[in-house]
Amino acid sequence: MDIAFRPLETADIPALAALREEVERTDRTGIHYDLADIREEFTDPKLDLARDTLGAWQGTRLVAYALVYEPETVRGVLRFDTDGAVDPAYRRRGLGTEIVDWMRTRARARHAERAPEAPGELHLGGVSTNTGLAALAERAGFAPCRYWFTMSRDLRTAAPLPEATAPAGLRLAPFAWEHDEAVRLAHNEAFLDHWDFAEADEADWRTWNTGSRSFRADVSAVLLDAGDHVAAYLLADEYAADTAATGVRTCTVAHLGTRRAHRGKGAARALLAHTLRAAREQGYDRAELVVDTANPTGALGIYEGLGFVSERTLVTYAGPLGA
Repeated sequence: MDIAFRPLETADIPALAALREEVERTDRTGIHYDLADIREEFTDPKLDLARDTLGAWQGTRLVAYALVYEPETVRGVLRFDTDGAVDPAYRRRGLGTEIVDWMRTRARARHAERAPEAPGELHLGGVSTNTGLAALAERAGFAPCRYWFTMSRDLRTAAPLPEATAPAGLRLAPFAWEHDEAVRLAHNEAFLDHWDFAEADEADWRTWNTGSRSFRADVSAVLLDAGDHVAAYLLADEYAADTAATGVRTCTVAHLGTRRAHRGKGAARALLAHTLRAAREQGYDRAELVVDTANPTGALGIYEGLGFVSERTLVTYAGPLGA
């Protein structure tokens, strides 16, 4: 193959959108991107396009890509998340191996810059039905380390939704921008005992959470204690590209967390009930979320009890950075 490799540029956004859509049609990831999504992704202040991205081109066609994200230190290990894919028409020609080799090389360089004394780990991810990715991961020395369920609940049926009853001593309120920083701090506390979690700094929060174009404050909510401190929160998103591709308007539960002192009292259920009701009233067709199958707080049982059902399984593969 006459393949040329170079970093991705903003001018490549349409080509990347087209490639990701082709990958979704084959792998059934359920994830869609429009041009604005990728433009926002490329403006992440922690993503250096010239060093952290790679595109593989045959002429003017983008046939594979890779991104290596800012590493996070989790329990002493420097973990590198990645994104990448090969055009289905160009698979089984060695491109996947070249992409993973580049990811490792880039991660090793960033590891040396950031914290060479810490152990390093590289992550790949995809749907469990992608047998090609599973085989590539195994050949490259990766092994499954975590499984996730994508779950959904239909909001178009007449089935009754649970009442949003706040636990004793707490008050349920719609998300307001005055809560934003307090929610970030609550998020960092609530997820501290979760696998692969690193605290969100202000830049991450503005880029990927409440500062994202997908964030929907009007279906998000908080639970406040008597001193108006955030005890628990739910942040919701809506992805226009998914609606355009499927014709189904989805309210995505992006983050749902409860501070430790308030766990086990029904906070998560109250917030979910509020958002499900608000989403139905605002014309959403379904609600969706992703949950770690080994979630330490029992979230999976809460979601199933509220009518969420599993649609697909996602896998995280972990591997060493190599020499």
